Amino acid sequence: KMDDDDDIPQLSSHTLAALQEFYLEQQQREGMKTSQGFNQYSIGSIEEDWQLSQYWYSDETALCLAKEAVLAAGKGGRIACVSAPSVYQKLKEQDGEDFSVCILEYDRRFSVYGEEFIFYDYNHPLDLPENLLPHSFDIVIADPPYLSEECLQKTAETIKYLTKGKILLCTGAVMEEQAAKHLGVKMCKFIPKHSRNLANEFRCYVNYASGLD
Repeated sequence: KMDDDDDIPQLSSHTLAALQEFYLEQQQREGMKTSQGFNQYSIGSIEEDWQLSQYWYSDETALCLAKEAVLAAGKGGRIACVSAPSVYQKLKEQDGEDFSVCILEYDRRFSVYGEEFIFYDYNHPLDLPENLLPHSFDIVIADPPYLSEECLQKTAETIKYLTKGKILLCTGAVMEEQAAKHLGVKMCKFIPKHSRNLANEFRCYVNYASGLD
């Protein structure tokens, strides 16, 4: 009789060590999160969730878009981030700047941000809380979760409801025509980068004179 153990795939010692290291790092990360002085707004406090089609910008891109939003919103301006959590987190790091911000997001983990979090499902674009008044944001930054016209069209309804005028849209280069059609936005020279490389070429679109060209 053959030894049954032969059929069981054994993890190599190298793989095991790598796994242990991974778990250790995770534990340390979790520990850091709960230790004092943890900045709940920094990128990484909530990790991206691919199942929700979340792909976060690189640090530089998130910062660049956040700074653009602050400039575009103006002093005391209101900024709405629609499905753009990494920009929201960067905005929260700009302490002491004179603006306010809301995040509209499907991912309920962002409810840790309290009143600023608004649960948002693009399938119900105008299913928004009553206290979110129409045209009450100086700029809306949006990154629709899917590269489909349906998703863009529905997100566009939300954007148009929220904004006083200015729109900063981040989506695939393939969406250029639909973006112009639904939101009247034009592609900028600035090319956003993600923390993980995406297969689709990604671009920014605006409908005002921005600093992204």
